[in-house]
Amino acid sequence: MHRLFTGFFLVGIAGAILQLLLGDTGAPARVVGALWEAADLAVQVSLGLIGVLALWSGLFRLAEQSRLADRLAALVQPVLHRLMPSVPEGSQAGAGISMNMAANMLGLDNAATPLGLKAMSSLQESNPRPRTASDAQIMFLVLNTSAVTLVPVTVLLYRTQQGAADPADIYLPMLMATTASTFVGVALTARLQGIRLRDPILLAVAGGWLALLGLLGLAVWWVPPDASARLSSLLGNGLLLAVIGAFFVAAWRARVDSYDAFIEGAKEGFNLAVRLIPYLVAMLAAIAMLRASGVLEAVLSAIRHAALWLGWDTRFVDALPVALLKPLSGSGARAAMLDVMHTQGVDSLAGRMAAVMQGSTETTFYVLAVYFGSVGVRNFRYALWCGLAADAAGLITAILVSYLFFG
Repeated sequence: MHRLFTGFFLVGIAGAILQLLLGDTGAPARVVGALWEAADLAVQVSLGLIGVLALWSGLFRLAEQSRLADRLAALVQPVLHRLMPSVPEGSQAGAGISMNMAANMLGLDNAATPLGLKAMSSLQESNPRPRTASDAQIMFLVLNTSAVTLVPVTVLLYRTQQGAADPADIYLPMLMATTASTFVGVALTARLQGIRLRDPILLAVAGGWLALLGLLGLAVWWVPPDASARLSSLLGNGLLLAVIGAFFVAAWRARVDSYDAFIEGAKEGFNLAVRLIPYLVAMLAAIAMLRASGVLEAVLSAIRHAALWLGWDTRFVDALPVALLKPLSGSGARAAMLDVMHTQGVDSLAGRMAAVMQGSTETTFYVLAVYFGSVGVRNFRYALWCGLAADAAGLITAILVSYLFFG
């Protein structure tokens, strides 16, 4: 991460010097001004997130204390057992994996990471070569870097904070993109590991999910563009209301004091919003350097000319900074998404496409470093390439479905 951060600044300074040598005497002042503007934007974004982040952190605490995530974990365990046959059913590792995946599906990021680290540690106990990733560890990592998130709260929060007319209208495209990422990642990993995917349960789950997305996709295809956006909005907002209702019903049935639990979680949301400020300042400033120095525009211009030569629509190029950074840095991709929203408009095609890209995959290099580093694995085998293949599938799908819904 420090190499990426340092590189952005040094390349940005080099770009400013090059512009100065070419006669643009205003380049240094423009780059320095962009730094101050990026720092102010980072603080505004973080402070603007406090209320909504506190709200969702409080709601998610209800799901944790009512053990709703545990019950969802029990539902997904039969699927996970078939994808990781070396992990016995009912084992400590299997339970941890199931709970981690359930937390990811519900968008419980703060709960998902510690559960995932615990599951990886349990998998390491049965690893015959502790410094080399096992098949089960690789599949678990690919599922984490590409997992379907049913409640993509973080992206919706940023769209709300940036003033989107309807923050949830990107929900269905995002769901399609993250599904493509998961299916490609799992299929490639299973092929390399010799796992039989023609299992009745796997086929039923995958077929049912694809049939649902296919029906929704056909509906989008046959209705006018405005109606397709409304359909996505209806689905996104409807699901969010259903999830909130499920949180409260689960808390009521578990006899959890919903008010105290909500307040406890909301406090964590407040602290999280404040802790985001340094990370956003760092990455927004780095991206501002690239943009103000002309380096980012030069790269995007080259891609845009190549797209024109191929006869493609070039509007997707404005959202590409998110795609380029997503596998490398979660904070970098988030900052790039905010930069695209800020410069292109939150409800522009590029702004919506950037949000769909952000929600389509996780950050492969970060997940590799954290999950494998926590147990001392040094030989990743083919885990990186499977994760990057999942990223590519999700990001390409994000471009295509954004054109379908909003283009």
